[in-house]
Amino acid sequence: MPIVFVVGALIALVVVSWLIVLSFGIIGLALHLMMAGLIGALADAVVPGKIPWGWLGAILAGLFGSWLGVRILGQIGPSLFGIPIIPGFVGAVILAFVVSLLTRTRSAA
Repeated sequence: MPIVFVVGALIALVVVSWLIVLSFGIIGLALHLMMAGLIGALADAVVPGKIPWGWLGAILAGLFGSWLGVRILGQIGPSLFGIPIIPGFVGAVILAFVVSLLTRTRSAA
């Protein structure tokens, strides 16, 4: 009987540990996307024109912009929730500028 209790307690401990890790992963992902959206929204505010698709476009601009900024500038400055702030903002501004040029040219034609 004590062996069954110990095995049950170990299984419960593993399941609870897995649920804790999973919840922190989901919260981390949400914070990562929120920070990318904030960076993208700031870049959209700086560049004339609008990034298409609203907040989804801002999140994508922040994610791809941070990737581009790290490729151009390297990993400089602070990073918040996995998004490097300075390279992310610079990359998102470049990306927003290119998107605004492409949408302006397409709408003018």
